Amino acid sequence: MSDSAAESVPVLIAGGSLVGLSASVFLGRLGVKHLLVERHAETSIHPRGRGNNIRTMELFRTAGVEPDIRRAASALAGNDGVLQTDMLASDEQRWIIPRIDPDATLSTITPSGWCLCSQNDLEPVLLKYARGQGGDIRFGTELTSYTEDADGIHAQLHNRETGESRSVHAQYLIAADGPRSPVRGTLDITHSGPGTLFHNVSVTFRSKNLKNVVGDRRFVVCYITNPDGEGALLPVDNDEQWVFHVPWAYDRGETLEAFTDQRLTAHIRAAAGDPDVDVEITGKAPWHAANRVADSYGRGRVFLAGDSAHEMPPTGAFGSNTGIQDAHNLAWKMAAVLQGWAGPGLLDTYQPERRSVALATTLRASQQAVEEQHPGYTAAASRNNDPADLLTVALCYRYASDAVLGSDPTAEVVPREFALGGALGSRAPHMWVERNGKRISTLDLHEKSLTLLSGAAGGPWRAAARAVAEALDVPLAAHLIGTAADCDLLPEPGVDWAQLHGTHDDGAVLVRPDGFVAWKSDGAEADPQQVLTDVVTKVLHRA
Repeated sequence: MSDSAAESVPVLIAGGSLVGLSASVFLGRLGVKHLLVERHAETSIHPRGRGNNIRTMELFRTAGVEPDIRRAASALAGNDGVLQTDMLASDEQRWIIPRIDPDATLSTITPSGWCLCSQNDLEPVLLKYARGQGGDIRFGTELTSYTEDADGIHAQLHNRETGESRSVHAQYLIAADGPRSPVRGTLDITHSGPGTLFHNVSVTFRSKNLKNVVGDRRFVVCYITNPDGEGALLPVDNDEQWVFHVPWAYDRGETLEAFTDQRLTAHIRAAAGDPDVDVEITGKAPWHAANRVADSYGRGRVFLAGDSAHEMPPTGAFGSNTGIQDAHNLAWKMAAVLQGWAGPGLLDTYQPERRSVALATTLRASQQAVEEQHPGYTAAASRNNDPADLLTVALCYRYASDAVLGSDPTAEVVPREFALGGALGSRAPHMWVERNGKRISTLDLHEKSLTLLSGAAGGPWRAAARAVAEALDVPLAAHLIGTAADCDLLPEPGVDWAQLHGTHDDGAVLVRPDGFVAWKSDGAEADPQQVLTDVVTKVLHRA
């Protein structure tokens, strides 16, 4: 097919798992037409990748998909914590992590919360929303090759069912095509990191009586230390559906075929501590835990996201979350460039922002595997070089790039202590406010435009923002927070917006569409319009 007859689309996404589908949702919300191709015929059928952290759920909230995700996750809504025991029937047990999220303070820091939703339940929800936003999603279709020139990406697609091949032209390519990414291979991009850490076989099974052994314990995962039943038990519905991760001596030549149904049944019964518990094996899938980060997050018009850019063990539930947040970071930047309100240089900030987060997060995930004594992982490590807890890693990471003015490139990507004070490059703080009689979070303001926040004394900032938005033809919303008659947002009693955002009432905070603080002023300026013009021009890399 000649290139003149090729389909044309602004963005091509290779890979339709959690990260690719999330990229489709985010791009669709921003009005960016795109095509997603996935080589498999349907969404995932295996319950894995279950933990969606607070930051990811905040992004899904803003995209309007959170309620349906929580409905899909309702069977596990009451499960929390990480348990360890020698066998399920034993009285000897300890909670490695009693609760994933804090209790009393959670509503003060986020409008959302942790959600346990297995990949096979989450992907269909994302697929529905992606298509509802206009995404062109094609399963059973794979990207076989591509070239890049000054005009963009010229890709060849293959329909695995019909055998048909066709050409597609795109401005940008997002490679969300997994840990063995063919796109990354084409670019010859190498990895850094320890590499493969351990191997497991994930076994799905049905058991009607195992729930009687589990009792009223509603854990996210239970680690079994009994050598005859070593592994990790994960409930799927707290009733009959379960998953068990069995250590796999892959490095010593053990084959997948060695994991017969008879062997797995005996192993699960030993883990339960009940030789008579019913076990019906329904599936098994091998997986390899690794710690790797790509040395480059793309080249030219091609960008890596998710497992193609980084791999990390499942402990801490960081892997898919980091990938989904990659997609969110990339989506607003692509939209801004494609729609003409940002310069192409804005996309150059994707790598320094997201790769630094991946390096910090893979380290923490590996340390979490040590702390949880994950079956199959015998490495020794200390937390001395990374004391941050799971919530700090999930919410408090910071960007230092040319899309954040005044950020400190030498500062730690993840602070050593939990802090949500509106620091430059950090996630903007959540606070409940009332707008037009409706209670919303300030995080709900950040998706489709830059946002300027100021206090009751910030009238000049709001006027300046409106003038800059018109002069530069940039989506820039401005809000005054306070109790005065001309304020747009009414804060709840006792909440000081300026203190929460690390500024003063006559200051201003500029928040990017992805909800990260791009710039702030501590007070009034003699010429706020000129100041804001310069700031927006630099943040968006406009010539």
